[in-house]
Amino acid sequence: MNLTELQEKRGRLVTEARAALEEIKKNTDEARAAELEGRHDTIMAEFDRVERNIKREEDQAAIEARFAARQEEERAKKRPGADSEERASGSETGEQVEYREVFLKFIANGASLDALDSEERKVLRAGAVQDMEKRVQTGGTNTAGGYTVPVELQNMLVRSMKAWGPMYDADVVSELVTTAGNQLPIPTTDDTSKTGVQGTEGTALTDDGSADAVFGQKQLEAYDFNTKFVKFSWQLAQDSIFNMEALLADLLGERLGRLANSQLTTGTGSSAPNGIVTAASAGKTAASATAIAADEIIDLTHTVDPAYRTSPKVRFMFNDLTLAAIRKLKDGQGNYLWAMGNVKEGVPGTLLGYNYSINQAMANIATGNKTIIFGDLGKYWVRKVGSPVIGVLRERFWPDLGVAGLIRFDGELLDTAAVKYLVQA
Repeated sequence: MNLTELQEKRGRLVTEARAALEEIKKNTDEARAAELEGRHDTIMAEFDRVERNIKREEDQAAIEARFAARQEEERAKKRPGADSEERASGSETGEQVEYREVFLKFIANGASLDALDSEERKVLRAGAVQDMEKRVQTGGTNTAGGYTVPVELQNMLVRSMKAWGPMYDADVVSELVTTAGNQLPIPTTDDTSKTGVQGTEGTALTDDGSADAVFGQKQLEAYDFNTKFVKFSWQLAQDSIFNMEALLADLLGERLGRLANSQLTTGTGSSAPNGIVTAASAGKTAASATAIAADEIIDLTHTVDPAYRTSPKVRFMFNDLTLAAIRKLKDGQGNYLWAMGNVKEGVPGTLLGYNYSINQAMANIATGNKTIIFGDLGKYWVRKVGSPVIGVLRERFWPDLGVAGLIRFDGELLDTAAVKYLVQA
């Protein structure tokens, strides 16, 4: 089945799943309801399988496209007249040689400058100097720390990190990006318990200090994290059909994404970010250690003040296994709490009318675990120091190369009343 057929099948499954849900809502016979629920679960299982196949097809198509482009580049270099001077100054179309192309040639030839002509060496050195502040080197010299991966890689890293963790996504939480890692003290106040009083004509206003605002302070630090070195051989750089730059960007971006998401979710706050689950307030305790009831989720939403429930960033958060359990829950009228979105139009599913995020760093349903959080996630601030960076070190691992990713960040829930959690018994 090709990609188009898979996409068409996915659309049909969405329609069938919606029809099954509607049938379940209308049906009152328990035996028939159980049959319909089984049918709906079967459809959704098939939908998940088709989604995975579509992802594989898309990934394969992207790989084949990169490989075809690389073959075309190699053929162009071998055409008559395509000497080193022409490659350096530009092709027939006037296209200038790019830093990333020179860098890949440099890596594929054992990280040896001898493989480059004089013009290509100039391009490599110019690129390294121009973006030095965004790369990792030792002593600020090429010979001490090696040439680094092109700066365009950073955008790919950030995209990968968002995909692997909602806590690094500015659409889910609030972010503050700084160029330096200085400690950031942030004033806080909770004035929700204060109100006005009725006055009496001719009586002076009370001035006893009881109405004064009380301020506190929280701090955002800049904690350092890294991926450790990833080594690859110069033979692999020469022989691989993959674009090693793009492949390493994806792998390191995923690692940094999982790391950042985990810290921003369950970090202890001791020499580390204060994760949102750690910082959230207690909302609801489930009656069971191994299950969640529909009414308990409803109760959880009402432990959060209505002022937060209208925020643009209000949502639930839980892991995928918890979502699987929630999708089967109904209210007192037999309606499912979870509502399917429209995959074709990019409309996400909802829970009790609210958006939700899947966060695999959150705990499974088990004794004492905090399995669901709900509230205004915009009150959780993620401090990012610059962009993630990638460094390549060649002297230490010669003739192989070592690549590592670095990142600095912190996170804190500035208003603990804004987010509540449900904990299992």
